[in-house]
Amino acid sequence: MRTGLTEATIQKMHDYEASDLSEREKAALALADRLAFDHRNVDAALLARLRTSFSEEELVDLGMSIAFLLGWGRFIEAFGILPEAWVEGTEPWAPVSEGPPPVPPRS
Repeated sequence: MRTGLTEATIQKMHDYEASDLSEREKAALALADRLAFDHRNVDAALLARLRTSFSEEELVDLGMSIAFLLGWGRFIEAFGILPEAWVEGTEPWAPVSEGPPPVPPRS
């Protein structure tokens, strides 16, 4: 994706298939959705769609980037690391509270 995302572009991602995003962007978002919610179902149709927009090297880079970000999100949630905790002088590994990490709102 292009750098410098605008709020308008971010809003298009809610229903990216019906948006005016490029086919390349839609295919990348479809892969991100599949890896996040149904990773065992990356089927031939999705791979064919991806290969029309990405080289094999780009697919590896894209897939690894998505996997890293998904894993990072799970890691910071499991350890209760909130974005506000990344302030100079704080201890990001210290528990946020005595209880379990807060459950982020899901939409």
